[in-house]
Amino acid sequence: MRFRIHLALSAALSAGLAAQSPAPPPAAPAPPAPPTLLGFAVSGSTTIGSQYIFRGLTQTDGKPTVQAELDLVHPSGFYLSTSLSNISWFTDQNLNTASAPVMVGSVASASVEVDLFGGYKWGFAKDWALDVGLYRYLYPGTYDSLVVYKNPATTEAYLGVSYSWASLKYSRVISGADFGVAGAEGTTYVDLTLAYPLGESGWTILAHGGKTTFASKNGADNSPLDYTDYKLGIAKELKGYTFTLAGTNADTKGLASDNQTPLYDNAMGRNIGKGRVTFTIAKAF
Repeated sequence: MRFRIHLALSAALSAGLAAQSPAPPPAAPAPPAPPTLLGFAVSGSTTIGSQYIFRGLTQTDGKPTVQAELDLVHPSGFYLSTSLSNISWFTDQNLNTASAPVMVGSVASASVEVDLFGGYKWGFAKDWALDVGLYRYLYPGTYDSLVVYKNPATTEAYLGVSYSWASLKYSRVISGADFGVAGAEGTTYVDLTLAYPLGESGWTILAHGGKTTFASKNGADNSPLDYTDYKLGIAKELKGYTFTLAGTNADTKGLASDNQTPLYDNAMGRNIGKGRVTFTIAKAF
């Protein structure tokens, strides 16, 4: 209605006021184009947070995290990215039993996660996009004696579809082990993520649900590791920074049915899943 009134008044007064009206202000300058590399637009982000949560699991045992990401995006839809974060979960995990916990120490430890991923994103209709690619998780560290677990390096293939503020993604492990779990090639993760913007306020409502289903090969029974995770949060963009507060929950079992063999309990007896609250600050560049 306000727009229609404005048009009516403009039509009635334009003849008499045209000569008196000041010249319109100059148009605002266009934002600078992102830097490019071999035709790829270059962007990235840095993040600090109270902890690092991945699929409902703390990767830092509830301690702070610092992360960085670099993205290369081609106009054709192809993209390449890499990210870096501190982690402690592999060092913290318990390789023996709950009755005799042993820290991994320098025998098998990793403190950094390096991710390499790339793929193709195709916008096939208004607000619709299809995303397909590969993800490689790397954990530089010391692996002199792995005992139960394998090297945690993992490769996943993924396929996703998104519409506006909703996305559905299917990931499948194509490496022999899944984050150190042997006989887990074929493990899947399905997640639905919603990021609903509240108008032009800069606030966004976040919701997520995911399901991890472990494969069991070569005589392994990895089914007790299956779990579901949820997330609910809110984000605010302010002066180029994004502030996010979110609660997560994963129904992970700390111990196997024998109450001795650890599943998601680390060497300190803490379940790395369950309910958690995380606060992050991110800056894009």
